[in-house]
Amino acid sequence: MALPHFDLPHIDPIYSLSGLGVGFLVGLTGVGGGSLMTPLLVLLFGVHPATAVGTDLLYAAVTKAIGTLVHGLKGSVDWRVTGRLAIGSVPAAAVTLWLLHRYGLHSPGGAALIQRVLGAALLITSVALIFRPQLAALAARPDSPVRPASPVRTTLWTIVTGVVLGVVVSMTSVGAGAIGVTVLLLLYPMLPTSRIVGSDVAHAVPLTLVAGIGHWMIGSVDWAMLLSLLIGSVPGIALGSHLSKRAPEALLRNLLAAVLVLVGVQLAAA
Repeated sequence: MALPHFDLPHIDPIYSLSGLGVGFLVGLTGVGGGSLMTPLLVLLFGVHPATAVGTDLLYAAVTKAIGTLVHGLKGSVDWRVTGRLAIGSVPAAAVTLWLLHRYGLHSPGGAALIQRVLGAALLITSVALIFRPQLAALAARPDSPVRPASPVRTTLWTIVTGVVLGVVVSMTSVGAGAIGVTVLLLLYPMLPTSRIVGSDVAHAVPLTLVAGIGHWMIGSVDWAMLLSLLIGSVPGIALGSHLSKRAPEALLRNLLAAVLVLVGVQLAAA
């Protein structure tokens, strides 16, 4: 009896090299991969914005799951904060994808909308990267004007943050990292930064997984591209993380922010 035949997906070394570079920068700086990978796929490789977003979301789900395992073993995840974010983000992502599918995700108008929202998200991400230290210092002050007045308001604002992230991430795959961490620093100034980052990474797993599966169901995932990216990014993240303590963090953060501004303007104006 003949054995069943399976066609292995084609591995593109160019995508793997791109994954290696992006993974290295993610490990080195902590900037979310979507801020780098999605614009790279759209602008450099000419991938349709919807396919770039859908593929990157599943790519992020895999890499964030690895990061969550590491943070979980170190005890640097506040599952209460993660749950509050997910209460808002997961339903918002599902509704956003349903609306995108209903009104034509792959149409020229849908592609243009995704590209403009992606550009705006990159600009917001760049601002969050530049001013995060100052915002964190402001939130930590006892008389801070940005600190929520009560635990109930903190919870509500966390859920609202999740809703916003669910909409933005499902449309662009950008924002779960830089934007999410910055808002959490304002809402939870007493939490150590490591737990803020760990909680945000853990929240990104269900969000990107749900959004990625949604894009897959409506035909916006390139599996061969995804595998090629992962082959490069996993060792890249490991190497970047290993070298991160030696890197000039402030300089790299500002350089990346400048690049994101240029890319964001180009995408938003396209």
